[in-house]
Amino acid sequence: MKNNMKKFEDFGQSDYKEVTKEGKYILFFYADWCPDCKFIEPKLPELEQEYSDFEWISFNRDNNMDTARELGIMGIPSFVIIENGQEIGRLVNKDRKTKEEVETFVNSVINK
Repeated sequence: MKNNMKKFEDFGQSDYKEVTKEGKYILFFYADWCPDCKFIEPKLPELEQEYSDFEWISFNRDNNMDTARELGIMGIPSFVIIENGQEIGRLVNKDRKTKEEVETFVNSVINK
């Protein structure tokens, strides 16, 4: 299954707020050196398909430190849900995440 997730750099924009001001987004923060990020990576295409009403954007935290700081991303992998420019949920910590944990998180936000 192919990963359709866009990288933040694909938008040619330096401000995530401009990119996410309209619509529904799930931001995925990772780093190339992070073993827990590599653990969830193979499941991302399935999650993208399952939650296809969201646009998924990946942020390499090391290349986007200003955005990570602004959003308070202290651990990776992390997920932030934004709808029409407003953060509506976050799963931000340094723990390894399973597909099921990400599903539980997304469902808890969208089923409020």
